[in-house]
Amino acid sequence: MKNFLLLALMILFPCLIYAQNNVYIINESFNETSLPSGWTTMDNGLYNWYISQSNICGGKPNEAHLSWTPYFNGISRLVTTPVDLTDITTAVLALKHYPSFFGTNQAIVGVATSSDNGTTWNTVWSEQYNTNEAYNILETISSPDMGKNNVLFCIYFEGTSSAISDWYFDDFEIYTIEDISVELTSIDVPSYIVYGNHDISFTIYNSGNTAIQTFKAKYTIDEEMIEQTFYTNLPSMESQQFTFDTDFDFEANKTYELSVEITSVNDSNDDESNNVLTKNINTALSQTQRTPMIEHFSSSTCGPCVAVNTAMKALTTNHQGEYTYTKYTTNGPGIGDPYFTEEGGARMTYYNVLGVPQLFLDGADQGYSAITEDNFTNSYNDLAFAQVRGAFDIEGNTINVSADFMSYVNMENVRAFVTVNEKTTTGNVATNGETEFHHVMMKMLENAEGNVMNINAGEYQRLEFSFDMSSTNVEDMNDLEVALWLQDYETKEIFNSHYAYEYTNHCYPVQNMKASIEGDCITLHISWDAPEQGTPTGYNIYIDGQLIEEKYQHTSYDNEADIISLVDDGETHIAEVVALYEDGMTSVGVTCIIDNDWINVKENNELSFNVYPNPAKDIVKISANNNQISTVRVYNTIGMMIDEIEVNSNEVEINVSDYNPGVYFFNVDGKTYKIIRNEELRI
Repeated sequence: MKNFLLLALMILFPCLIYAQNNVYIINESFNETSLPSGWTTMDNGLYNWYISQSNICGGKPNEAHLSWTPYFNGISRLVTTPVDLTDITTAVLALKHYPSFFGTNQAIVGVATSSDNGTTWNTVWSEQYNTNEAYNILETISSPDMGKNNVLFCIYFEGTSSAISDWYFDDFEIYTIEDISVELTSIDVPSYIVYGNHDISFTIYNSGNTAIQTFKAKYTIDEEMIEQTFYTNLPSMESQQFTFDTDFDFEANKTYELSVEITSVNDSNDDESNNVLTKNINTALSQTQRTPMIEHFSSSTCGPCVAVNTAMKALTTNHQGEYTYTKYTTNGPGIGDPYFTEEGGARMTYYNVLGVPQLFLDGADQGYSAITEDNFTNSYNDLAFAQVRGAFDIEGNTINVSADFMSYVNMENVRAFVTVNEKTTTGNVATNGETEFHHVMMKMLENAEGNVMNINAGEYQRLEFSFDMSSTNVEDMNDLEVALWLQDYETKEIFNSHYAYEYTNHCYPVQNMKASIEGDCITLHISWDAPEQGTPTGYNIYIDGQLIEEKYQHTSYDNEADIISLVDDGETHIAEVVALYEDGMTSVGVTCIIDNDWINVKENNELSFNVYPNPAKDIVKISANNNQISTVRVYNTIGMMIDEIEVNSNEVEINVSDYNPGVYFFNVDGKTYKIIRNEELRI
């Protein structure tokens, strides 16, 4: 329990204000299993308040919970112990809360104060609600009770308790604020990014009374430090995102520790306790299309579930082939759904599901309504850093599942989940009027806690299961689907998902892949071994995420003409090969960094050509020591040939004055030289 009460003496309190530190009057996160010591309930609903082990509001478990039962109509209060507000005229109220309504009902929630032991209550904040979602309240408050030394605060509900199923509250704070104070609330660089240049963004919150006009900040990463002065006009109790002018070039397949610090505010020092954040940034080799993962908690005894099921059917019909879906039937309301399983119950506990319907999209709580079109589209368009592929077949009542989980970034202690679902069920019809249900989970393989994996970037891990489904609620063994997804068990983030291919063999990926740039002819060479099982119809080859060969028929690939831009440019390049199978099925990709073994032949004394000057302004001269030059080809950095000169001599001068300044590649009878054209150079 974090319940720090301001009981300061008159002589001490002005010193605290002068020190310019926020002073907490109430700071309660409801971390114990019962109501905070000394807190009481008043008026109606005396027994409706308790502590639940949930985090519906978005804070950490636990949280205060107001239940609709026993029924009441009026005001119900959760009341704090008395606090001393001597010499305090205003304060800040912070509160997280989440209402859960039945239908279109509405009710009022608020915060009030009393200096006469609860006889008279003065409201400092209130709001009427009718929507199920998380709310974060942040308000400056004042009341006639300010300045007194024995003041109660309360969180109150006003309305008919039957209008709600539950109302959750967390992180209830009352505090005074200093004149100038800034809180660094987040580093806004994602935890997983593709290597390359990225902006360094962060968000600050003005927790002081004075508008922020200017502040200094710095970021530190990989022993590099960038400091900048930012100019703004950020009002009190508002947030704003900022971005450093200097970005950072992240290398592939690394983990960076990024630190951001606010060093001064309005040309003065600020409290350092909330001005520094550190975050690990993991760089991925590539990214891929996301298949959003839908997890849906429902019951055939739940009346409000009917409308959500109807809306979800419409959503998925409009997005065929773009989602993965698992529905967990629950053991409530009432007698619950006949197809409830203990594994589904474990998943309810994992997500802190206390009532249905409730949905999650890629691990994020969507509340008690159907997933919106916008939320689904945003998830689908958010590229992923992992691939998931699998297949299953049936032998009698036994299902055999093989699944590959591939990551473009190093992942430790992630969990792979496998659920066997039935596409349509009717045997669990109960009391809500529905006659069939979809994507109903029958079994989690191996269990509801998932399968722990450590995956190196560019590699994959495989799971294989055989399970006798006769012990489950399966109605038809020919109506199954298998949902696969990869998830961070701590944050609940889902990296990607996919349905396993149905009633077929597994699509095995390629083996022993290698990629390099080799030899004087700067040839890109990619090779791999055929999959351990199965017969691919071809292979797709990608360079830096771009498809360069489709349905390729060999296990070795060479490219000389189009690969100039990959040579000696100082950048990392990635090759990937995906095995293709019949009916549009594919394996996970196998990925590796292209090893650049190419040597600039100009630096090799055994070579027979001299190319100079370099850099050049007007003329590039090429001479052969012991043989004639037949052809010179000139390429730009994207591999386009811009000039071809037939020579038949042992020396040639090429006029480059019309070339734009930049880097060019001169291919002299198969040997390539990098030349910089610089218009400022004087020959």
